[in-house]
Amino acid sequence: MAIIPTISSGVAGPLGAIHLPRLWSKLRLSGAGHLPADYPECGAGFDQMVLDGLGIDRDVAVAYVKENKASYNEFEEWIIAQRGGSIPQEEIEASNQAIRGYNHDDETRSEILNAAGKQDDGSILDAVNLNNLDDWTELHNTLS
Repeated sequence: MAIIPTISSGVAGPLGAIHLPRLWSKLRLSGAGHLPADYPECGAGFDQMVLDGLGIDRDVAVAYVKENKASYNEFEEWIIAQRGGSIPQEEIEASNQAIRGYNHDDETRSEILNAAGKQDDGSILDAVNLNNLDDWTELHNTLS
């Protein structure tokens, strides 16, 4: 059964890095065969942005979570260990700011809003909130 990942990109775990819980959930769902086919387990957008922001290799992170069936806490602890025991708060905040400041292009924004039945009046521009609407729409459609 495919499970829509509904953890927002705006959510952070104890480390303070937003989107990391969502990435972890997608990796765990993918490893268990439950991620919907149209959801990348680790895409080029926010997934890569958070890994780059934390200085973590994509392929190594994907393999760690999938092979070890790592809990979220284990994933965060592994990331910290990969960085020698700590990550400067400035790096985490820079990653968070990059994610919060990212906007989808006009076509993507319109597609997401149209699918959600919401008028594109220019009031929602950021990708975090647009992605939330997209997930919620997908979840709703799956259950309808």
